[in-house]
Amino acid sequence: MDIKFDDSGLIPAIIQDYVTGEVLMLAYMNEESYKKTLETGLTHFYSRSRKELWNKGATSGNFQYVKEISLDCDSDSLLIKVKQLGAACHTGEFSCFFKNQLKNEEGLNYKILYDIDEIIKDRKANPKEGSYTNYLFDKGIDKILKKIGEESAEVIIAAKNKNPHETIYEMADLIFHSLVLLNEKEIQLDEIFKELKERYNKKAD
Repeated sequence: MDIKFDDSGLIPAIIQDYVTGEVLMLAYMNEESYKKTLETGLTHFYSRSRKELWNKGATSGNFQYVKEISLDCDSDSLLIKVKQLGAACHTGEFSCFFKNQLKNEEGLNYKILYDIDEIIKDRKANPKEGSYTNYLFDKGIDKILKKIGEESAEVIIAAKNKNPHETIYEMADLIFHSLVLLNEKEIQLDEIFKELKERYNKKAD
């Protein structure tokens, strides 16, 4: 085994969302919990306070399905990418790292697409009176496609003008309605990113 456990037989494990890259938590593994993680495909850790193994999600149901495990250059820390069910933090927050000390708004990334997508999913499953999203779902596929056509035309018109903010505004509208369409067709956002990644890999080859 290439892993270098410390003098206490432990190694730190950084848990990361495999899609968004968001860091979810930091925990420790010993050799036994690492092997259980490999065997089950679910994260298992070693509790330094309780002196025992624990399976993330065993009591809360918020399991972590392992997608990838990497060692750092010194082989003394692990990076584990997972599909997180529910919240990773015992406080109910999705990530344990929610106490922002410094936040640069320029650091916003495509995670916002997943946040919006989750809201759209929730509106579809739990209709809310007065919701524009539910209005689109109620009207059906033809209405959604009509809106995408309209928003596409507005993007084209905005792009012909000199003000870039108009293009940004209209493009945001188009992206939102595209997410509604994906949910109407029950297509996961992950499938779009997978397709884009495959295209990128082919280009890189």
